[in-house]
Amino acid sequence: MEAIKSKRETTWLTKEKRPIVIAGPCSAETEEQVIETAKRLKATNKMDIYRAGIWKPRTRPDSFEGVGVKGLPWLQRVKKEVGLPVTIEVANAKHVELALAFDIDILWIGARTTVNPFAVQEIADALRGVDVPVLVKNPINPDLSLWMGSIERLSKVGVKEIGAIHRGFSNRGEKFYRNRPQWQIALDFIRKMPEIPILCDPSHICGRRDILQEVGQKAMDLDFDGLMIESHIDPDNAWSDAKQQITPEVFGAMITEMVLREDFEDNPVLQSKLEYLREEIDHIDDELMNLLANRMKVVRDIGAYKKENNMTILQQKRWNETLNKAKNLAANRELSEEFIIKFINAIHQESIDQQEKIFKL
Repeated sequence: MEAIKSKRETTWLTKEKRPIVIAGPCSAETEEQVIETAKRLKATNKMDIYRAGIWKPRTRPDSFEGVGVKGLPWLQRVKKEVGLPVTIEVANAKHVELALAFDIDILWIGARTTVNPFAVQEIADALRGVDVPVLVKNPINPDLSLWMGSIERLSKVGVKEIGAIHRGFSNRGEKFYRNRPQWQIALDFIRKMPEIPILCDPSHICGRRDILQEVGQKAMDLDFDGLMIESHIDPDNAWSDAKQQITPEVFGAMITEMVLREDFEDNPVLQSKLEYLREEIDHIDDELMNLLANRMKVVRDIGAYKKENNMTILQQKRWNETLNKAKNLAANRELSEEFIIKFINAIHQESIDQQEKIFKL
């Protein structure tokens, strides 16, 4: 994957450079580990910024919570000896003060901090008048307003360079990912804050190595501005998040194999074909809306009939039949079962709402 070079070489967070690639260990463990990882990552020539966790927010108090301030001089060595800019996570004003004192180039706010507006405001106040780029990870739960609000707090105190990191969302029933990506939330973020660069963190989405490239590639296909990937010289023996880290050499191969796509908005030939296909989608969408409106008219008629005959709104047997029929039809039409269940459930909920209005008349 060849990077598109920035027109502003003095800054790291800009949409003019794509992709921005951040890599490094989940946690700084020892000085030797930090320096060796940085050297091997630099040798891949596939990354821009070195990351390492100094303070690690953990659920249980006996877990490894990072080496703390003693790791900051190690990152100074990375800057001086390896020639890489460095970034760390900060969770409070004291972290910000120490990071700036040790000349950390970029700060990021983690998911556990983003959920707390008081903590984000404390960090923002500590950064007032400071010229340092800041990245904001999405909150643990799928709350777009909370994510955007964190960025707005930083902007209001004058932070000029702000980026976002999509690291997925916690979901109790999730079996495949560590944190469900819920791509639509990230796409909604891009739509509402198009001026903010957004990176994807496949490591925290996946929680395992085998699907890192797949998720990273999807982020690139969706026009994300870059990636943050955890890399360790000895992943299996890492002190934190061992399963999701890869060696610098595996990282280099993964980035090399990724395909970087462009939107080609300035290419009239490609855009002409795309517009033709989009017109087809627009016509189909119009038909879908008409069909849904017609369906809801019948739903209201059924609601009136149920009310007249003192019948319950929910007819469980009928609902089960409808859902099973939809899943069978989806299987024969190249539609995923997950999608069709969400779609039919949404229609069913709207149908219930429509019939409840009838019952209240």
